[in-house]
Amino acid sequence: MDPRASGFWVRLKANRPAYTLTILATLTLGILIGTVISKGVRGQESKKGAESAAPLTVPSPQQLSNQFSQISKQLEPSVVNINTESTIKNPHRRRGVPDQGGGDDQNPFDDFFDRFFGGQGGQQGPIRERSLGSGVIVDAKGYIVTNRHVVEKADRIRVKLQDDPPGVLHDARVVGSDQETDLAVIKIESDKAFPVAKLGNSDSMQVGDWVLAVGSPFGLQETVTAGIVSAKGRNIVPNRQFQSFIQTDAAINPGNSGGPLVNMAGEVIGINTAILTDTNAYAGVGFALPSNTVVSVYNQLIGPDHRVARGSIGIEFAAQENPAIARVYGVSGGVTVANVIAGTPAEQAGLKVGDTIISVDGKSVKNGDELVADIASRKPGTKVDLGFIRNGKKQEANVTVSDRAKLFAARLGEDDEAGQESAPKESKLGLTVHAITSEMADRLDIPADKGVIVQDVRAGSFADDIGVARGDVILEVNKQPVNSEAEFNRVASTLKSGQDVVFLVRQRGGGRQGGTIFLAGTLP
Repeated sequence: MDPRASGFWVRLKANRPAYTLTILATLTLGILIGTVISKGVRGQESKKGAESAAPLTVPSPQQLSNQFSQISKQLEPSVVNINTESTIKNPHRRRGVPDQGGGDDQNPFDDFFDRFFGGQGGQQGPIRERSLGSGVIVDAKGYIVTNRHVVEKADRIRVKLQDDPPGVLHDARVVGSDQETDLAVIKIESDKAFPVAKLGNSDSMQVGDWVLAVGSPFGLQETVTAGIVSAKGRNIVPNRQFQSFIQTDAAINPGNSGGPLVNMAGEVIGINTAILTDTNAYAGVGFALPSNTVVSVYNQLIGPDHRVARGSIGIEFAAQENPAIARVYGVSGGVTVANVIAGTPAEQAGLKVGDTIISVDGKSVKNGDELVADIASRKPGTKVDLGFIRNGKKQEANVTVSDRAKLFAARLGEDDEAGQESAPKESKLGLTVHAITSEMADRLDIPADKGVIVQDVRAGSFADDIGVARGDVILEVNKQPVNSEAEFNRVASTLKSGQDVVFLVRQRGGGRQGGTIFLAGTLP
């Protein structure tokens, strides 16, 4: 050791305070150097480990849902909640029990409509029913499009708007309704203009396009659900040629009926009408009437007659195209006539069963839908030139288009919307009957010379109270056969207040062999 250094330490030790401070300073310096070196090493190791992983980010909510929310805000003010009140007498009454098998002989047609539009439960006796539905304002003056089944037979209709205070409802009146398409127009009054929805062209929609359904499912106002167009041109109700639906998987539930189906431009391209379900709730399949149909019906309902007039020539044909028919009749397209109704323009023009209609006024028709759409769009009284093939030869016939409602008014399940001069009168029993034509008998599989068919039953009448329903065939009244309108009216005219009345009735759908029951009561 250097003697000078040794002397330094000897002198430092002699001065203890200085010696102690020197030792502490040395230790502190060493600790600091070690800490810095350690952190540097750990930082380098951490940096090497993170080089292969990218940091995560949270996307903006607006990027995910902005389009749906903008459409909802734009449309919701024009979508309304519809409240209806009506008196229902003896809903789902047990109308008789079959001889064998037991159980309630509920009509299969009722089962079908329950499946699409929902049932009413199993209450007995008169009740005051309140129902909910939806609608969409299409005119600033308060004109609203909804479903006919939402407002049908309602004693009172009230409408709630989105911006209305709680408890505020607008009384509405029915402007017009159309049974064929299940559409109705109602109107509310106000001094101010109402928010209006914009209608789009339903023909532009393609399978797979996004859509929104807006309405009041289960009374929950301003509900929006999203889905896609699942299919187009769906026909779900038998004998309803003018109901061709857009199918969607956007959630539609009871209360949505009458509300709009909307495209991504915020345009109404359909009116939500029905669901396919076994539980009366959403099962992934809903149906909306296309806006192009809605516009056509609406424009006629707001007209002076407040009804839809459709043309018809009085023929029938197979609802589904069948290549075998074309092969047997030797044609490659068109509509082969299966029936020409007596007394109609088609019969008067000389059309026959087996003729295949191939054109209307020179424009070719490929199938029944095209033919119906063309003829139905024409005003009654106009004339058309039909091109058809008979026994392999092309021919033409000039046909005068008639009013479809008048041609088919007597048929079961269709209203006499036009009001015929020869319409049967309602009896004191509260029902009107019609003679059974051979055509009705064949269609319903019942004898043509037995009984009269019930055409209408007035709500709250004696007939309604004891359970007589439209489509029933009355065979006897108080043991007296009634095989014509005249016989029924003669017997009915002899009945007096306080007298017991017993109908022997073959229920709708009972066929030739059975389904007859007694319906009875005391005439008030």
